[in-house]
Amino acid sequence: MSIEVKVPVLPESVSDATIANWHKKAGDAVRRDENLVDLETDKVVLEVPSPVDGVLKEIRQQVGDTVNSQQVIAIIEEGAVAAAPTPAAEAPKAAAAAPAAAAPKAATKGADDLSPAGLRVATEENIDPSKVAGTGRDGRVTKEDLVNYGKGAPTPAAAAPAAKPTPGSRPEERVPMTRMRLRIAERLMQSKNSIAMLTSFNEVNLAEVTKMRKSLGEAFQKEHGVKLGFMSFFVKAAAEALKRYPFVNASVDGNDVIYHGYQDISIAVSTDKGLVTPVLRDVQDMSFAEVEKGIADYAVKARANKLSLDDLQGGTFTITNGGTFGSLLSTPIVNPPQSAILGMHTIKERAIVENGQIIAAPMMYIALSYDHRIIDGKDAVLFLVDIKNQLENPQRMLLGL
Repeated sequence: MSIEVKVPVLPESVSDATIANWHKKAGDAVRRDENLVDLETDKVVLEVPSPVDGVLKEIRQQVGDTVNSQQVIAIIEEGAVAAAPTPAAEAPKAAAAAPAAAAPKAATKGADDLSPAGLRVATEENIDPSKVAGTGRDGRVTKEDLVNYGKGAPTPAAAAPAAKPTPGSRPEERVPMTRMRLRIAERLMQSKNSIAMLTSFNEVNLAEVTKMRKSLGEAFQKEHGVKLGFMSFFVKAAAEALKRYPFVNASVDGNDVIYHGYQDISIAVSTDKGLVTPVLRDVQDMSFAEVEKGIADYAVKARANKLSLDDLQGGTFTITNGGTFGSLLSTPIVNPPQSAILGMHTIKERAIVENGQIIAAPMMYIALSYDHRIIDGKDAVLFLVDIKNQLENPQRMLLGL
């Protein structure tokens, strides 16, 4: 019986997808729930599993093709068995038996920094990651690098001439943007052109938060199985402040302002493909442990390309932490249709005056970029002061003050 493999139902915000990589070829045996193909959208990479056991009879869309929701991309013959190799085909395989047996081990060589999806490609395609030129952050090998290597296509880094540039040469290369990067560019321009954006700043003394993490961190991790980080303090402080300053949690829709009676906070997560913002929903009802677990889960899923479209939908406010990369100060860009974004930065030991005495304290600059059409400067400043007061007196947020 022939079974159609279709593109999953895409949400309204995603118009189409691109075939990124086929993991099987026509004639291969497939198992139920085995990933057949990766579809790249402008937000996430979707995996399409086989609905049945059988043989991949036909591939209708090739790598690079644009496909739409529910479009048929392949046909599987349910219950069929892959054809046995002919004697002529078996001879070369036998001759290559020794190196082939060692291939899976070689495929994992230098794979410590690979994502789970990249490791799977390396193992399935018998690729030695150490021989692949990486285009990811700090030269890391990405899943796309491995896919291109397996096709015989050079990665952008590998496409450069092997010889060193001659003195006075001016090498260039042209590389097309990924769908995700194109979407990021589109959203940034939308934000720039449609929002009257302004940024306010403040600084926070994190001595009390640091002290709490030091004294309770070990017990917290033992009890909940996750570390007590700085992010949960900022997320909970933001949720409390958003209750008191509903304009900051609102969004503009035409000539209307929509006030959200809940705090769905988007957390910016950096990946090899770009920045994604999965959403922690109903943060106002979450504990510190639930926040930390949610952030940790999203980080793992994002770096393994396992985020779903639902993970990225919605959000009433965003927090981004440039401090993980050493940023001292920045002006984050609002993520429409949200009206504000909080920027965290690196923590620096600085001299401050407290009770007439000069002391060293762990200080962080915080920034709030906001839509000045609905958020007045006074409200933005008071919102930041509210967060500052909670973080400098963390017991306040525990009591809902």
